[in-house]
Amino acid sequence: MTGRPLTSPSGRPATPVRLDCHDEVCITCSDVAVAVRVRELLLGDLAVVDTDAGPEEVSVALVDAVPGDVVLVHAKEAIAVVEKAR
Repeated sequence: MTGRPLTSPSGRPATPVRLDCHDEVCITCSDVAVAVRVRELLLGDLAVVDTDAGPEEVSVALVDAVPGDVVLVHAKEAIAVVEKAR
């Protein structure tokens, strides 16, 4: 990082954009994200989650998830916690 403010192609200051996922669809590629429950945390920011097809390993590096949480997963990456464990 240079510490300079971001600019648009026109040279004007860039407007920060907040990217959110809505309706379980990824806004960057329109692919579906799937809500799954975290079964257990593993080393290296990985977790085992319960899917309709059975347990799968996904990355939880981008979220603060614990076993029992429901996370949205896209491309084997948890991108949001949608329900905290009770």
